[in-house]
Amino acid sequence: MEQPAANTDIRVFLADGSEFSAQSIQTSPGRDLALVTVYSAGATPLHPAPAQAGPRQGDRVYTIGNPVGLRNTVTAGIFSGYRRHEDSGEIYLQTDAAINPGNSGGPLIDERGRVLGVNTMILQNTQGIGFAIPIDRARRIADDLIAHGEVREGYVGVAVADLPAAEGARVGASGGVGVTSVDAGSPAD
Repeated sequence: MEQPAANTDIRVFLADGSEFSAQSIQTSPGRDLALVTVYSAGATPLHPAPAQAGPRQGDRVYTIGNPVGLRNTVTAGIFSGYRRHEDSGEIYLQTDAAINPGNSGGPLIDERGRVLGVNTMILQNTQGIGFAIPIDRARRIADDLIAHGEVREGYVGVAVADLPAAEGARVGASGGVGVTSVDAGSPAD
């Protein structure tokens, strides 16, 4: 691709010392993700790292990033498990590999160099609890950003609550949830 205009302020640095200009094309700020176009005219073509979904609890993992400005830092840990974010409902990969400011956007990789996810956040006031967006989810987000300029989420449009035991018994269920409201104009409406 052609070199971007001089006002582009994104630079991509590789471990071998190569440096490229880049331009942000779409972002998902709530997920701390951005799609960028890297301009590598005249250089060896860049190739994405292979991806692998579905790590297993206890697998060895690594983070790569630039925490607090320290370039090309690699940290090691284990994949601790899948965790649902309380507010958004998003599923994240939890790891004890160090994720610090500057690692966000870098890969969480396995021992074979396959990308498992995109490092995104740490649990405040703790040590060793970091999170990455699973690679299959990151790909869906990227596809939405490219196709629509935004992330399009599926939704039903209902609010639910645990089914009280008496109500469950009345309908022949030993547990579950009940619909408490339906959003007007939603698919459930």
